[in-house]
Amino acid sequence: MLDTHKAVRQIDPVWGRITQEAEDAVAKQPLMGGLIHACILHHKTLDKALSYRIAAKLCSNEMSMVILREIVDGAYEADSTLVDAARADLMAVYDRDPACHRLLQPILYFKGYQAVQAYRVAHWLWKQGDYDLAYFFQMRISEIFGVDIHPAAKIGKGIMIDHAHSIVIGETAVVGDNVSMLHSVTLGGTGKEEEDRHPKIADGVLIGAGAKVLGNIKVGHCSRIAAGSVVLQEVPPCTTVAGVPAKIVGEAGCAQPAVSMNQVLLEK
Repeated sequence: MLDTHKAVRQIDPVWGRITQEAEDAVAKQPLMGGLIHACILHHKTLDKALSYRIAAKLCSNEMSMVILREIVDGAYEADSTLVDAARADLMAVYDRDPACHRLLQPILYFKGYQAVQAYRVAHWLWKQGDYDLAYFFQMRISEIFGVDIHPAAKIGKGIMIDHAHSIVIGETAVVGDNVSMLHSVTLGGTGKEEEDRHPKIADGVLIGAGAKVLGNIKVGHCSRIAAGSVVLQEVPPCTTVAGVPAKIVGEAGCAQPAVSMNQVLLEK
């Protein structure tokens, strides 16, 4: 198995690094060996490890791990962009979260990363017209991770959801690439409308903890939404909004706020 991992490291440096970190972790703490071997070292590729992890987390008396793993494997085999997005999300967490010191961590421990990957499978099922199975994934993701993302929502790649508690993203929401958000963020509607009723978040946006973005409004690229804000109107690109209701309080502060993760509002 170790020789196989050495060969993989030459072909796929990211997965090779993950397996090396896994071997180091087992050597340091043998009590973690069962978990790490099951989740990482027994697999030859990232997608196989993710299908195992997602199935292990979402299985229940209602749906076995074996069946769920077949579903996830089928999604990954049918659509390679799911794995591409998983890689981009993994690097986003590693680059932006100061608590993430190894690529191994999000796969094993970070519910934000795990929830987003499970959502991606649910979204793929939704696009295939397999609505009931997609709803089942949504339900289990909400129950296990405390993250409620409608499977019809459209979410780009390079997503980092830090802490990921009480995240709600509605059916017609759209989230672009390289977006970062913290816990208790809501991308919701404003009433009982049944048409396009949720926010459209452009690329590179940073959404602070507890922020609520409500209605079919646009949040421009590389903007910042301060923690605890309630956004009810369109946000121009490269600006910072704050307050209840949120108002423009300045520029975004840098070219890539979702990458810098700087949430400090400077007084004028």
